[in-house]
Amino acid sequence: MNETRIGVAVSASDSNAALSVIEDLEKRGLRAAWMTSGSAGGADSLGLFAAAATRTQQITLGTAITQTFSRHPVAMAQQVLVLAQLAPERFRLGLGTSGRAGMEQTLGVDFRAPLSHLREYIRIEKSLLQQGSVDFSGRHYEAHTSIPSPVNVPVMGAALGVQAFQMCGAEADGAISWVCPGSYLHDVALPAMRTGADRAGRTVPPLVAHLPVCVHDDPNEARDAVRQQFAGFARAPFYQNMFIAAGFPEVSQGTWSDAMVDSVAAWGDESRVMESLQQLFSLGASEIMASPVPAGVDREASLDRTLRLLSQAATSIRG
Repeated sequence: MNETRIGVAVSASDSNAALSVIEDLEKRGLRAAWMTSGSAGGADSLGLFAAAATRTQQITLGTAITQTFSRHPVAMAQQVLVLAQLAPERFRLGLGTSGRAGMEQTLGVDFRAPLSHLREYIRIEKSLLQQGSVDFSGRHYEAHTSIPSPVNVPVMGAALGVQAFQMCGAEADGAISWVCPGSYLHDVALPAMRTGADRAGRTVPPLVAHLPVCVHDDPNEARDAVRQQFAGFARAPFYQNMFIAAGFPEVSQGTWSDAMVDSVAAWGDESRVMESLQQLFSLGASEIMASPVPAGVDREASLDRTLRLLSQAATSIRG
């Protein structure tokens, strides 16, 4: 079977700290570094990855995700072209609309039909980057231009609900989940991706499964650390809908139950976490994007312990 991949979602206080983390991940043998929008103290991840491309040699870089409403897709492709040239074959573009409240409050955008918006955005990016030109007139965007030559940059989409996973199956080079239970990915996400791919007459693209990881011996401290780091997702309406669909109606209270934490995160000693990683691959994930979660009094030592386990898993687990 094909070798699986384990990457890490990078979070740091600023750009310099994020670059140091990415360099450290490469030294540890991790296969991929991912960044969300603003996960380096609010800095732009595409700009930061341009710097990381010149300071690394092997690690794959990817956005999970870059928010679409802030940039026209042609402007996005122009930025991505820099990364494709600085780090050939080492960059993946993950796109997403983010949530209504954040986009309307921060950018003042009209957040209507986000899935249709993302579909058009992905089509434009794939055409321009992978074919070298685009001639597109849609409901949300116009794009008519070309680049000197095509580049090999996979264009992936963020997905949470059934329709989004279907769209990624039909249009994108992969789907990126976030804090989704493994059972939900297996029972809902992957079947939806297969449906979308079948309708489009294409092979099902990869599923990148986000996974909070905490290598720690105290169950209460581990669960509390996950709750603290991901507290807001239990209050966001679109994530609440996903958890309810996954069988966790208690999320309507706006807090994380133990069962929710256990369904989403891998925690425990090295052996238990390794088993959790392997289980997520067995459920159908093509790749794991781990969010390290430090716990306990010595957070630095806790983080290092988790990264050491992820480094070991990156070289030992096979799909």
